[in-house]
Amino acid sequence: MSDLDHFRSETRAWLQANCPPEMRRPMQNDEDSYWGGRNAVFTSEPQRIWFERMRDKGWTVPDWPTQYGGGGLDGARAKILREEMAAIGARSPLSSFGIWMLGPALLKYGTEAQKQEYLPKIARGEIRWCQGYSEPNAGSDLASLQTRAVSDGDDFLITGSKIWTSYANYADWIFCLVRTDSTAKKHDGISFILFDMTSPGVSTKPILLISGKSPFCETFFDNVRVPKSHVVGTVNRGWDVAKYLLQHERAMISGMGERGASRPLGQVAADSIGSDEQGRLEDPILRGQIASFEIDEAALACAAERAVDLAKAGQGHPAFSSAMKYYGTELNKRRYEILMSAGGIDALEWDSERSKQGARPRAWLRTKANSIEGGTSEVMLGIVAKRILDLPGA
Repeated sequence: MSDLDHFRSETRAWLQANCPPEMRRPMQNDEDSYWGGRNAVFTSEPQRIWFERMRDKGWTVPDWPTQYGGGGLDGARAKILREEMAAIGARSPLSSFGIWMLGPALLKYGTEAQKQEYLPKIARGEIRWCQGYSEPNAGSDLASLQTRAVSDGDDFLITGSKIWTSYANYADWIFCLVRTDSTAKKHDGISFILFDMTSPGVSTKPILLISGKSPFCETFFDNVRVPKSHVVGTVNRGWDVAKYLLQHERAMISGMGERGASRPLGQVAADSIGSDEQGRLEDPILRGQIASFEIDEAALACAAERAVDLAKAGQGHPAFSSAMKYYGTELNKRRYEILMSAGGIDALEWDSERSKQGARPRAWLRTKANSIEGGTSEVMLGIVAKRILDLPGA
């Protein structure tokens, strides 16, 4: 048996012994995800057990170095772990913008002191992060941001606002883009800084979406004092950090196009419209739509695995995450269009107990933002045209 085969065998046995049966079922709502943080509460005992076992193993971030709380796995072993978790439908033990976005940026640009301070806490789920990027007049044109950080001795005083700050009202800390030189060119004079959301002068206001629910907030800064040592990378060179983080954010968002541990669309549709004598969906048109969708869903999963392999080998294209983000979010919108079609009139129920307070139509409405958040589909296609296809005039 090769070393990798031995690792797969051990991993499979460990997961079977340590992943509670409840953590192998498809997630039904946001409460099924554990986000960690200072005020985190486990929604069930199996959720706590699964998180703590994976945390102690270093497998909340299996491919991070062990000195920063990770599992120290190389690319091949991390891939095996993902495959074995998927095989039993195991849920991710920890959802975290710190893992998906900030962590990779700190590993690349952070000082050793910053890595030692923040990365282990991210791995252990002790800090819940939010992202301070977009502003009311700086969305797709992010480099036009105007939130200011004025030098005051060893600190910066930060004044301004951010918008669409996901889960800001639950976050402990924020990673934020601020303008530290108002005289520099648009993409220069920006710094990437970290600070506590309980700092004096920080406030948030939820933004209600058409679905009736929302993770988004407006976030306001009124002379928030932050030590200059919290700047990641070089002062006035935060755009480099921001671009690198965006690659990971877009890769994260693209994942919504993958089914993961949820039930196949065909099974969900059969609950509503039934099956024929051969066990097929009775609606042949819907059956064709689902078949086409699931082929594209499988293609996205393969592309995601290839992207991870190329990145680990140092061969990844920095713009490929934009292609993945476009494809994944548009695919997720298709998924919920099919779910609405499959549900018929029942899918329009909004407040009933039977519909779980309108879970399906609310989720369908929420997907309309997928192709806007993290960079619009139009912007993503422009990046693909210019940086991957090298099209003239792009």
